[in-house]
Amino acid sequence: MEPIIELKKVSKFFADQLGEKLAVLRDINLAVAAGEFFVILGPSGSGKSTLLRVMSGLEKSFQGEVRLGEGIGQSDINFVFQQFALLSWLTVYQNVELGLVGRRFSLKRHQKVMNELKFLGLEKFAAVYPKELSGGMKQRVGIARALATDPKIIFMDEPFSELDSFTAEELRQELLQIWQAKKLTIIMVTHLIEEALELADRVAVLTPRPARLEKVIVNHLPRPRQERSEEFYRLEDEIYEIIKP
Repeated sequence: MEPIIELKKVSKFFADQLGEKLAVLRDINLAVAAGEFFVILGPSGSGKSTLLRVMSGLEKSFQGEVRLGEGIGQSDINFVFQQFALLSWLTVYQNVELGLVGRRFSLKRHQKVMNELKFLGLEKFAAVYPKELSGGMKQRVGIARALATDPKIIFMDEPFSELDSFTAEELRQELLQIWQAKKLTIIMVTHLIEEALELADRVAVLTPRPARLEKVIVNHLPRPRQERSEEFYRLEDEIYEIIKP
C-alpha cells in the first residue's frame, strides 16, 4: 500500500550567528500509512518540531523529498499547535470557522462549525472568547478547528504539554476516540515516552541533534492500552535506552 506521506533523505540546516550551517535534521527516511497514529519521539531540542513542520509543509526550506500519497494535497492537511494558537478577539465559533475561510465549505460553513463544536462538547461555548476558557477547552477548540476542514492528515506538535496531567490524559482519550471515529492519519510529536506508547501504532525515535531516525518501534499493545502492563514497561525501557543522554 502506498504511504500517505513519505520522506526521503530529508535534512535541514539553520544558519548560526556567524553564518555557519547548523544541522538540525540529517537524512531522515520514513513513511506513514493512511489511518496510522504515528508519533515522533526524541530528546528536547532534537528537531522533532522542525521535522513535523517539514512534513506538514509549514517549513519549505530543506533538503530531500517529502512526497504525499496519491490524491493528497495541502488542503487535506491541518495542524494542531502546542500553545493553542487561538485568536483572542474571536469567539470559539469564529476561531473554528477561521480554518474554513477561503476553502470549499463556504455554503456549509455554519453547519460544519457547529458539527465540530458538538463533537467536542463545545456547542454551549460558541459565543465565548478564549480568555474565558481553561487550557483543556482551548485545545479542544484548536482540535475542532483542525477537524472542521475534513483533513486526511492532522499534525500535532506536543498538543498536551501545556496542560495539567489529568486534563492531558482526558484529552488523549478524546483524541483516540476522534481518530478512530474519523479514520484520520495523525502524526504527533511528543517528548513523553508514556504518551507515545499510549497513543501510537508506531513510534519514530530520533537521536539528539542533528536528528537522525534511530529506530521505528511497532507498538503491538492492544487497545485500550494498559500502562502498567509488563509489555508497556518493556517498550518504555527500550525507548529510554535509545534516547537517554
